[in-house]
Amino acid sequence: MTFLGCWAIHKKIADRQKLRKTFLYIAALALLYGIIMEFVQKYFIPNRSFDVGDIIADGVGCAVGVLYSLRVYTKN
Repeated sequence: MTFLGCWAIHKKIADRQKLRKTFLYIAALALLYGIIMEFVQKYFIPNRSFDVGDIIADGVGCAVGVLYSLRVYTKN
């Protein structure tokens, strides 16, 4: 999700510093979405549970997505 968000916006922002901040913001929003979905599963969906491992996996995925995007889309 993070990579797709960064891919969608990378040509719209010319300033590299602003692009980096935007990528980090996208990653933070994707992680927040993952955490919210864990709470939705716990409280609103029968036979589903809250799992900290899923949040960790979401965080790792966001980190990989933003690091890859920074490397590819903020080249000199």
